[in-house]
Amino acid sequence: MTLTTKGYILGAVAAVSYGTNPLFAVPLYEAGMDVSSVLFYRYTFAAIILGLIMWLRGESFKLSQRDTPLMILLGIFFALSSVLLFESYNYMDVGLASTLLFVEPVFIALILWTFFREKISRWTVISIAICLAGVIFLCNPGEGAHVTATGVTLVILSSLAYAVYMVMINKSRIRHLSGSTLTFYSLVFGMIVFAVRTDLFTTVQAVPEGSLPWACILGISIVPTIVSLMTVAVSIQCIGSVPVSILGALEPITGVMFGVALFGEILTFRASVGIILIICAVIVLVSSKRERH
Repeated sequence: MTLTTKGYILGAVAAVSYGTNPLFAVPLYEAGMDVSSVLFYRYTFAAIILGLIMWLRGESFKLSQRDTPLMILLGIFFALSSVLLFESYNYMDVGLASTLLFVEPVFIALILWTFFREKISRWTVISIAICLAGVIFLCNPGEGAHVTATGVTLVILSSLAYAVYMVMINKSRIRHLSGSTLTFYSLVFGMIVFAVRTDLFTTVQAVPEGSLPWACILGISIVPTIVSLMTVAVSIQCIGSVPVSILGALEPITGVMFGVALFGEILTFRASVGIILIICAVIVLVSSKRERH
């Protein structure tokens, strides 16, 4: 398997796994938990589980003083992205929120062009354009869908925070760290955000009684957190930020499917067109890269 192929496969896994966020988060909201408490448990359990895995595998936890400030910034931006996205679930359909998160490739392209003077290939531009067309359809899904200005604003800000996170991995010296180490410290330093939001963790809610809430806590700690973070970090190192962000189109598709199947959200004709356009964009990107290599 080539490095490029590995990057695309891991990028797809990262997107689908991250798209499972609503599957675990919404039942916890319905049980009475707030966003900060849900994310506190998500990051705490994920850090513990990943730390144990790294310890059993004999992996290094070493982080130089030089890299620590950058790692703190990475953790903060990732945590902010999580908070903003999870808050948006309270203001709009989870499938549409997951889809709107996909304005991220635009932010990444603008950041790379503005701060790094990096050229964007013609096929990447075409892929972004097709994706944006799909997002436009999904932003106007028709009757029966729930969308608010507050929800849209929260998702856009979440997307911007995650775009910064991805570019920092790709363009800073942090990229030399292993995927496990990068993920572990992103989780640990991301707790800074939750410490602020919960008055140094004094207002964190207890997990409701029952097996379902605890299953959701473990699920959200492993699937859209450890699996997604580790695979996206390695994928970015293999193929770069913009291709990974476009492969992230699989994330909103996953979110839409969960929204329809489990939460009673309506899949309209416009939404279906948007999903098809996003899939086409991924095919265009992967095909062009395959031909180039």
